[in-house]
Amino acid sequence: MKRRSVLQLLAVAVVVPFGVAACGGGEGKASDTVRVTLANHVWTDGIKAAIPEFEKESGLKVELTQLGEDQLSDQYNVKLNAGSDEIDVMMYRPLQEGKQFAKNTYLADLTKHVSSDASWDWKDFQPGPVTASTFDGKVVGVPIITEREVLYYRKDLLEAAGVAVPKTMEELEAAAKKISAANKGIAGFVARTNKSAAVTQFSSFLYSFGGDFMDDSGKSTIATPEAKAAYAFYGGLINKYGPANVSTDMSWPEAMAIFTQGNAAFYTEADSLYKNATDTAKSKVADKVGFAALPAGPAGSKPYNIPSWGLAINSASGNQDNAWKFIQWATSKERTLAAQKAGVPGPRSSVWADADGISTYPKDLAEAIAFSAEHGVGHDRPLVIAVGKAREIVGEPIVTAITGGDSAAAAATSNDAFQKFLESDK
Repeated sequence: MKRRSVLQLLAVAVVVPFGVAACGGGEGKASDTVRVTLANHVWTDGIKAAIPEFEKESGLKVELTQLGEDQLSDQYNVKLNAGSDEIDVMMYRPLQEGKQFAKNTYLADLTKHVSSDASWDWKDFQPGPVTASTFDGKVVGVPIITEREVLYYRKDLLEAAGVAVPKTMEELEAAAKKISAANKGIAGFVARTNKSAAVTQFSSFLYSFGGDFMDDSGKSTIATPEAKAAYAFYGGLINKYGPANVSTDMSWPEAMAIFTQGNAAFYTEADSLYKNATDTAKSKVADKVGFAALPAGPAGSKPYNIPSWGLAINSASGNQDNAWKFIQWATSKERTLAAQKAGVPGPRSSVWADADGISTYPKDLAEAIAFSAEHGVGHDRPLVIAVGKAREIVGEPIVTAITGGDSAAAAATSNDAFQKFLESDK
């Protein structure tokens, strides 16, 4: 996933040694140097600045490697496949490569570690991100960055139309219809339309209608009545009340631009992107934007609540105890709060209950996030190995619905294709 203003991922590689290793730490041996590989990210910037504190407190040294997202994947593919012990701590994407890494036993089992320190408090981590960091009953990662889907809306348009902030999907559709009819050139609703990019945002609609991508046995469920209703609703909102001549190739930058240029009343998107809508340098409607939890469908309001990044330990590392000390420090309540205040949404419930933790967020957004964290689902795409291929398949009915086609028939066709995919995705 390439994304986000909050995710500012750069395509450069930087290696920063903090101290010189007393011993190499290779060949399966413990070392007082912890080798940490992280993505270029604002979260990493904060951790890097604080590393001297960790070194002083722990007596350990940190050898930090920073990589752009593509370079990070390339390094993992080479080193982890080779069983290299040259990485101790690794920053990874639980929903993008987590299943593959866990299946290939690249990730150490952290179950005992996370339950060993009551003050560090594993129970403080939100259920959705915890679920996404657990495979086959084993904790294999600790979430560090989260996001949820929320409703962005224009306060001025709702007020002029005499419309309350919608709490249900039916109310959302009625409001989108009323506002688009009363305001020429303004769409009632906008969201992602590209069949792959839209999957993550469509997922919250799918769950709220009572569906999912597959069942507990691993069988495709995208042609259930609930899934068909979700496809029809999401696509129908854009087809009937979306921008004129809407493109079916929009990811978040294009959809966000429509909203921030004042051309849409409602927009569902990740909360991590909110500054694009409230920054006066980027948004013409910055002072008119409101936020709310995702409206409830037949199954309630069930937005995704996911960890976009987490920390794990390389199972081939001979320095796992010291690697855990670094993770324990980097994901502590204090460090998580510091990161959140710097604009990185955290995975701990405590930071959202802390006045300092939400001090940089709009009040209504903080409330929407708190609700979504409690009711959220821990994945926003199929949990498979070949994630990109899966998104292409399950996203096809979205485009069909947006273009006014028979999305139920498209869902049936995609269901067959997805089932065949699941049988081969081993």
